[in-house]
Amino acid sequence: MTETTRRLSFQVTARRTDAHGSVARCKDAELWLDTDLAGRMDAFNPAELLLAALSACMIKGIERVAPILKFQLCGVEVRVHGVRQDVPPRLESIDYEILVDSDESEQRLALLHDNVRKYGTVFNTVAPGTRLAGVLRRAG
Repeated sequence: MTETTRRLSFQVTARRTDAHGSVARCKDAELWLDTDLAGRMDAFNPAELLLAALSACMIKGIERVAPILKFQLCGVEVRVHGVRQDVPPRLESIDYEILVDSDESEQRLALLHDNVRKYGTVFNTVAPGTRLAGVLRRAG
């Protein structure tokens, strides 16, 4: 199988622990989930989990492409804000800001942002069904 036809697969198992929460497991990791109808402050609810996955996708994309582009950076922070509509329930919009601690030029920052938008698995899964917009800018 060639690199372009290789398929990755992912497996996550989530189990209700009680009426206040659940736990998701993958590989050697576990993540507590807010599945309590009243909500809980010590876990991600499903919408927050989606936003966290999108944020992780952006950071992982930067980690993947930085060595290829020989892009020098000291750090990355992603801020994401989602707006939920009630009927039907869905995230109608997601806005993001990617802050990169780097001395690279504005053109190189734009190139990095293009790569994040073009090659992110979660980004490209969410984008068709949600207004997804944001910026990548220099931190500081």
